[in-house]
Amino acid sequence: MSLLTARGVSVSYGALAVLQDVDLVVAAGDRIAVVGPNGVGKSTLLRALAGLVLPDSGVVTAIGTVGYLPQERDRRGDETAMQYLARRTGVAAAELDMHAASDGLAGGSPGAGPDYAASLEKYLALGGPDLEIRAVQLAADLGLPDDLDRPATRLSGGQAARLALAAVLLARFDVLLLDEPTNDLDLAGLELLEDHIAAFRGGLVVVSHDRAFLERVAGQVLQIDQHSRQAALYGGGYQAYRIELERDREHAAQAYQTYAAKRDELTERARRQKEWARSGERSANSAAARRKEPDKNIRHGRAQGAQELGARAAATIRAAERLDPVAEPRKEWELRLRFGAATRSGDVVAVLQDAVVRRGAFQLGPVSLQLAWGDRMLVQGANGSGKTTLLQAMLGRIPLTAGRRSIGPSVRIGEIDQARATFEPEAALLDAFCAETGLLPAAARTLLAKFGLGADDVRRTVASLSPGERTRTDLALLMHSGANLLVLDEPTNHLDLPAIEQLELALDSYDGTLLIVTHDRRLAEHVRTTRVVTVGSGEVTES
Repeated sequence: MSLLTARGVSVSYGALAVLQDVDLVVAAGDRIAVVGPNGVGKSTLLRALAGLVLPDSGVVTAIGTVGYLPQERDRRGDETAMQYLARRTGVAAAELDMHAASDGLAGGSPGAGPDYAASLEKYLALGGPDLEIRAVQLAADLGLPDDLDRPATRLSGGQAARLALAAVLLARFDVLLLDEPTNDLDLAGLELLEDHIAAFRGGLVVVSHDRAFLERVAGQVLQIDQHSRQAALYGGGYQAYRIELERDREHAAQAYQTYAAKRDELTERARRQKEWARSGERSANSAAARRKEPDKNIRHGRAQGAQELGARAAATIRAAERLDPVAEPRKEWELRLRFGAATRSGDVVAVLQDAVVRRGAFQLGPVSLQLAWGDRMLVQGANGSGKTTLLQAMLGRIPLTAGRRSIGPSVRIGEIDQARATFEPEAALLDAFCAETGLLPAAARTLLAKFGLGADDVRRTVASLSPGERTRTDLALLMHSGANLLVLDEPTNHLDLPAIEQLELALDSYDGTLLIVTHDRRLAEHVRTTRVVTVGSGEVTES
């Protein structure tokens, strides 16, 4: 039985068509991954399925409860961690509906009885009565603070990732709509998420660019085409999708080549026949031909032959027109990412000597660590262990409580931070990018266009960009920087799959110093590293 159905769903923002005539059926046990380039409408589809976006045409129907968990953590300044969990699991809204129906029942409002019964049933189904008990138990398992009454905005980045994971694990929706649920999760968190999905009995629709995650959880893949904005469903899992997609592309290219070759052959044949016909007719009717061949019957035969050639040319043209047209496969836009040759810094790039950082009850260090020219260091550890703190301490972004640090005088740092907060949110992208790079607008437009950010995008505010678009903006800035030290904190978050593969290639050929934090299992496997540092319990060890 289908739990969620979308029929002919189309969504436009102004003149821009985002989704076009999309169909999707989600039944219990389905595990559907939605893929496509950044900006193609994946998040919009989830929001439409959740009832948060009203389609321009088409209809979405649901049986049971549908929960949507967006990719950005959306912690609100006025809510506690417990209130955040209640909101994200749907319990808070169900409780409000139940109280409203109870007030109506007490006031004798018509239809209040059935409304209260329905709202109570939903509250119970979502696990409202024991949510707090389950949340406290799960918080301990996830390493979250015992006090869930503290403001959610005061949690660290790692703790925020765990809190978002807790919302998924606590949710009791019939259908889960998850938008980039693996972002910022450590390996233990990823395993918990994958185990939960394996045991989940409802339907799942997930947007993710984590290849290892998709290989483990996806049973079907819904691809949204960036040109037509239509969707195609592939069965058999993620690897089968990649194989079938490549086969489809090869077949489409072969079909077009066969069609184009036949069309061109017929067109060229018709051209030659027309030319022969014109030449024959001129020869038959010229004065020189009449003097050379006085017999008018012979001349008439030659003219008639020329006319027959013209008729054959017309028939050849009609044959070309009767060919079933085959559309030429579009050349997909592809990010071309190259960091170029880095100007050599000194032998010593950065040093921490007996460094200590304290943040509230958390302490990192003392740490003694030296980064040398050409080092390619992977920093790993659990959420909240202090990986980002280590990077910030090494780069001088935060003060040291004790110890010392230094950065080589010829070091040029290029950085992608986890928050993607490089630019002022309310500034227009083009203005912010020009201010940061010193480029003139024309040069900045050209560079941003190489990262898929066109004329319409550069006029938007930074805050209106999708997380993927903000990440590509950071990559454009990084490529322009000429940095000889790249510091990347979860660089694959929000990037689409082709962009991640380009990033891997660019990092592989980069000849400067690299400092990277990532929980992307495929990226960690593919990027060449010379050193691995593990952060845990405030200590830093090297293996």
